[in-house]
Amino acid sequence: MRARELGIEIGGLAPGPADAITDVAGVRVGHTTLIEGDDVRTGVTVVLPHGGNPGKDPLFAGCHTLNGRGELTGLEWVRESGLLSTPVGLTNTCSVGVVRDALIAAELTDQLPVVGETWDGGLNDIMGMHVRPEHVHAALAEAAAKPAGAAVAEGAVGGGTGMICHGFKGGIGTASRLVAAEDGGYTVGVLVQANHGRRQRLRVDGLPVGELIGDAEIPLPRDLPPAPESSSIIVVAATDAPLLPGQCARLAQRAGFGIARTGGVGEHTSGDFILAFATGNRGLGSDERALPLRMLADRLLTPLFYAVIDATEEAILNAMLAAPTMTGSGAIVSALTPEALAGAMTRLGRPLSPSARSRP
Repeated sequence: MRARELGIEIGGLAPGPADAITDVAGVRVGHTTLIEGDDVRTGVTVVLPHGGNPGKDPLFAGCHTLNGRGELTGLEWVRESGLLSTPVGLTNTCSVGVVRDALIAAELTDQLPVVGETWDGGLNDIMGMHVRPEHVHAALAEAAAKPAGAAVAEGAVGGGTGMICHGFKGGIGTASRLVAAEDGGYTVGVLVQANHGRRQRLRVDGLPVGELIGDAEIPLPRDLPPAPESSSIIVVAATDAPLLPGQCARLAQRAGFGIARTGGVGEHTSGDFILAFATGNRGLGSDERALPLRMLADRLLTPLFYAVIDATEEAILNAMLAAPTMTGSGAIVSALTPEALAGAMTRLGRPLSPSARSRP
């Protein structure tokens, strides 16, 4: 069950048809999930920013680092050029190199791939580096084969397979928002790889639910190996608005508020990176000397800020709600069940009414 199906509606804006990053026209997502034996719980997720070759048809983009103990490769070139000229790969900490190399081999980049990581060593044999080039190519193929606007698998899939979020099973989550027609009618979509936070800090729509869901109701992660105090989150935000690079960077920065609203704070040991790209200008790889561009007036950015904040918060929640309890490498990480979340919100004075609406 996703957040909206449970009756949780973050903010006042409506979601897109799939309530996913793929509601931004042209964006597609593919996963390869690796669950093998007792200790392989990992994978790779690939985001294609549009239906073409981003190495030859780049998009304006910007980024923001909330806390930098981690990696999202290629960000220096994004900052320097203001362009995203690559698919975006998401995986575990020790598999960044193989994903980067596989994206180069796929000839869809300008050889500076953007690949993000979070640490899944609690449930996964991370030092075994089980992600291989063929897994990246399979995720790319799945993304390319998806129809426009397709739903995105969430939870313990792809790069999110072995991730933990706020003391529950985490992983991949997504959501979208539609800006009002009078503000341009644009779409903002978000995809997260959520592997951060602590149980006591978890907030849902402003309510401190993490304080009420104790270890007796849903056990905290058990038998995890030594790890940093907290881990990381990668956020990929997309919009069809005609934004320039500086505006994309401002959009990326605002996604950090969505992380904060769920209780994430970017601790000293956390790697929290946000990338935002805009599809509203195309043909940026043209050989023409001068290119015609469109730019959204800065005074109209605020509705996009609201959209990316709300979508980020919901995407994190969707990542937890979609992920089942998982065992791996001798550890056990429990799911955030809809029943426990609904019970906590009821105790906090906000009972939920599950929606009859099925997922697109």
